[in-house]
Amino acid sequence: MSVHELRRKPGDSSEKITINVGVIDLGQIDLLVQEGFYSNRTDLIRTAIRNQLTTHAEVVKETVSRKSFVLGLEHYSRSDLEAVQAAGEMLQIQVLGMASIANDVTPELAAATIESVVVLGALNASAAVKAALADRIH
Repeated sequence: MSVHELRRKPGDSSEKITINVGVIDLGQIDLLVQEGFYSNRTDLIRTAIRNQLTTHAEVVKETVSRKSFVLGLEHYSRSDLEAVQAAGEMLQIQVLGMASIANDVTPELAAATIESVVVLGALNASAAVKAALADRIH
């Protein structure tokens, strides 16, 4: 299993979210964009999110440590899970960032080796693996 810290780079993939914003807030956002403070609405929203995450960075750090989360990217290959299975163990996946299960992992292997999945961020796995783990994903 490999762990990689995720850093923002041009071209990094991102997750799309949808938010509802009141018309007055939206008007103020548009005004700031029009005045050149931000290049567009998304730029303002991303900046606001980053500022809030910076403000709460210590809480995030403490919680990640206390709850034993892996911070960043955690990838599980077929050989990783086969080794877990051979050892007679089960994984408890806890990731803040992205957990990735290789495409060649069968639903049966995932079910036999993964006890629980908690991902704050994104879980990349085949639809069949996600279905096999549905009752273990929290």
